[in-house]
Amino acid sequence: MNAPQNLLTDDDLRAQVKLLGTLLGQVLLQFAGEDVFEAVETLRRGFADLQQQEDQQRRSELMAMIDAMPAGKIELVVRAFSSYFMLVNVAEESFAHRNRRRMLSHGMTLWEGSFDHTLADLKAQGLSAGTLQGLINRLHFAPVFTAHPTEARRRAVMEAMRRIFLICDQLYSPSLGVNDQRELEAQLAAEIQIMWRTDELRSAKLEVRDEVRNGLYYVRESLFEAVPKAYSFFERALRKHYGVNGDGAAPISVPSFIRFGSWIGGDRDGNPFVTADVTEWTVHTQMQAALDEYRARVRELRQTLTHSSGWCTPSAPFLERLAEYEAEFGEQVFRGTAVQIYSREPYRRMAAMMLARLDANLSYVHQCLADVPSFTSHLAYEDAAAFLADLYLIRDSLISHGDRIIAMQDLQALIRLVESFGFHLLQLDIRQESTIHTRTVAAVLQQIDPDFDYKGADEAERLKRLSAWTGHIDPIEIDDSLLDDEARETVAVFRRMAKLKSEVGDEVFGTYIISMTHSASHVMEVMLLARLVGLCGHNGDAWFCRILVAPLFETVDDLQRSQAILDELLSNKVYRALVAADGNRQEVMLGYSDSCKDGGILASNWNLYQAQLSIIALTRRHGVECRLFHGRGGTVGRGGGPTHEAILSQPPGTVNGEIKFTEQGEMLYYKYSNPETANYEIGMGVTGLLKASATLLKKCEVRYPQDYLDWMRDIAAAGETTYRALIATPGFIDYFYENTPVTEIGTLNIGSRPSHRKKADRSLGSIRAIPWVFGWAQSRHTLPAWYGIGSALKSFVDQHPEGLAHLRAMYAEWPFFRGLLSNVQMALTKADMEIAEEYARLCDHPGTPDIYRAIADEFALTVAGVKQVAQIENLLEDNQPLALSISRRRPYIDPINHIQVRLLKRYRSESVWESEQDSWLTPLKRSINAIAAGMRNTG
Repeated sequence: MNAPQNLLTDDDLRAQVKLLGTLLGQVLLQFAGEDVFEAVETLRRGFADLQQQEDQQRRSELMAMIDAMPAGKIELVVRAFSSYFMLVNVAEESFAHRNRRRMLSHGMTLWEGSFDHTLADLKAQGLSAGTLQGLINRLHFAPVFTAHPTEARRRAVMEAMRRIFLICDQLYSPSLGVNDQRELEAQLAAEIQIMWRTDELRSAKLEVRDEVRNGLYYVRESLFEAVPKAYSFFERALRKHYGVNGDGAAPISVPSFIRFGSWIGGDRDGNPFVTADVTEWTVHTQMQAALDEYRARVRELRQTLTHSSGWCTPSAPFLERLAEYEAEFGEQVFRGTAVQIYSREPYRRMAAMMLARLDANLSYVHQCLADVPSFTSHLAYEDAAAFLADLYLIRDSLISHGDRIIAMQDLQALIRLVESFGFHLLQLDIRQESTIHTRTVAAVLQQIDPDFDYKGADEAERLKRLSAWTGHIDPIEIDDSLLDDEARETVAVFRRMAKLKSEVGDEVFGTYIISMTHSASHVMEVMLLARLVGLCGHNGDAWFCRILVAPLFETVDDLQRSQAILDELLSNKVYRALVAADGNRQEVMLGYSDSCKDGGILASNWNLYQAQLSIIALTRRHGVECRLFHGRGGTVGRGGGPTHEAILSQPPGTVNGEIKFTEQGEMLYYKYSNPETANYEIGMGVTGLLKASATLLKKCEVRYPQDYLDWMRDIAAAGETTYRALIATPGFIDYFYENTPVTEIGTLNIGSRPSHRKKADRSLGSIRAIPWVFGWAQSRHTLPAWYGIGSALKSFVDQHPEGLAHLRAMYAEWPFFRGLLSNVQMALTKADMEIAEEYARLCDHPGTPDIYRAIADEFALTVAGVKQVAQIENLLEDNQPLALSISRRRPYIDPINHIQVRLLKRYRSESVWESEQDSWLTPLKRSINAIAAGMRNTG
């Protein structure tokens, strides 16, 4: 094994950060002026010193300096800090990528979670190739991009950061000469200057179509490269540890099991701007992006597969297909060119035919997007499967005459893309809130069953009537014009889904998700609406179902009742028949965000854990395959944390080879903006999925001591009691609204969706989970991620003679408990109670001091408790890279927090003219962006 000195160290990272900081400083001097540069340096050094040792006089001087700054200067200072954070983020990502590459190039043991490390472990455990093949055949890995942006990074800024990332990567090449290095540093300086000249704030509020385009940025710029590469690394590790067959192929084959999904353009819960028209536009826009990519890659194949028929003999099936195409399309494809073009180059001729067919598909999509009468040319592929069939023919033909090495390069990468993305690109989930369906169904039944009072009926009566109409064999006609606007739009969504499924294929849509599912009838309402448009029902001979419906259990109460709801649903004969007709599978979505906001971090995590176990046990009893869909956010307070560890901490037996989870907000940028990082993240997720499916591999049930479960139940109950006492405190909601910039976050133009379910409703129920977490992060409380844990741990230790020993055993042996406390350490490290107290002074409610003191006391108790249980002197002791990253940012984040407090005071002041108030809004918005970039976690 090679020595660890081959790896870069934190000193190398600091040197890169220093270079970027120096170049940024030069830009500041030139374009912001010496006065701004000196202010930035004074604040940075001053707060860095205060972090080492408190000095009240020094702190007062820095505060006075901030107070004296005019709005224009503050804006420049905040922009400087924000620019620094963006550069540090790039430096850290580049550093991590270069270290991983060094591990590979030096033949070192790779990181835990790599394909190589994971497969070596599985082989060492005695896992046979046959058993592993069985597991791989079950894999389904589905990250889903959601329409919840929590950072305002514009595409222009993302593109600039990508260019800086690539230059940093080149700059530290060991073979770089002095002149080359100077040239690259000059390019880097130019890019940083462009970054400074580019406004990071949006000038207008995002529309849904803008959000769709932003989501597609990650696919085009990153996933199209990263997904095939992830498969390639997986196959390489299989060959290394399980050998190869005589033909050079691994004895274990890897089907394409990665499926990226999206809510963007499909999630209409609380967003009136996501209409049926927008959903159709989204589908066609995604198709265009997929077809454009495939077309470009087929063009490359046409240029590279220059095999001459004089030097190889293609397979008979390939030549037969080529002859068919020439007879059917040849004149159309080669019109105006030499008839004998590529006459001795069969693969190039085939590629030309395929290009013409893809062009016909694109023409249809362009007509749809232009909203003109559209028709499909007979030349177009009928679906992605037909296109794949041609790609398979070429691959198999190349292999047949000894060109496997060629077939497994660019052609195989294209095959992986088409298998993973089809013509639809991202499987679009549709989401709507349950009460919308209830009102729509009531309106529909007024037409088809006017004597039945649906609104006044109880749950049993509702289910009986819904089942009868869903199973009704004869046609059901309704007059959409008689429906109100809400019901007409809801029915229109189902009609559009049926239309698009018939045009594009069933795979175009993923799941129809019902948020706030409180009863079995909420699911059956959706089945009835699907029945109206022909997506499910009974055709007189058999049941059919072309829609996958998932209840979403979000609140603590709903999580606790999820088993009873599903039991009633799966006991319904009509629903069970529809499930059987759709592959005997049920998807269930679990909401992390609202359950945490509702009952606190401990109650949320424990009820999610319990719900997963009970749901899987229940569906097994009903003989149904169940896939859990995890609605995770970016932060710990919304179920966030590293994907690999998060999957491993799921309850035993609940993953079973497949997992689906949301990727939200700023995590899209941090995980998927660069293909190098996206490839790493996909690999970590897939290996987490492999490991978590251990029950399938070992043929035995993993059990943790019942004591752990009983103790955790008590700990969660104690934590929930503490949390609910806080949010019930008089003045607490005022404390939140007034000591965080949550109201001002709404001015950032970062999303089309309103931040509140009800406008002007200042309540915990109205505020959405994302701005809830975002606001607490900005004010350095990070409260949703830890509040209640300290009291719960202390209570447990006080009540049990061996309480601390029990907790330490749970931490050492139970991935769920260890993962929870590990993630909490990150949130505690990012919190700062001294800064939080400064924000607290913004609230003039008489109960504010007591609320702040309760939060600060619980914070201290939680820090002490976590350290004690984990047996560490400092938080994040076992994650030094993250600890150093946070420490590196602190001297830059702290001054922005102090600046933001003063900006909030001035902007909210009623004693100044409105024009003066407005002058503070732009720097205030920039401060929100800067803190979000610095903390790398928002919503």
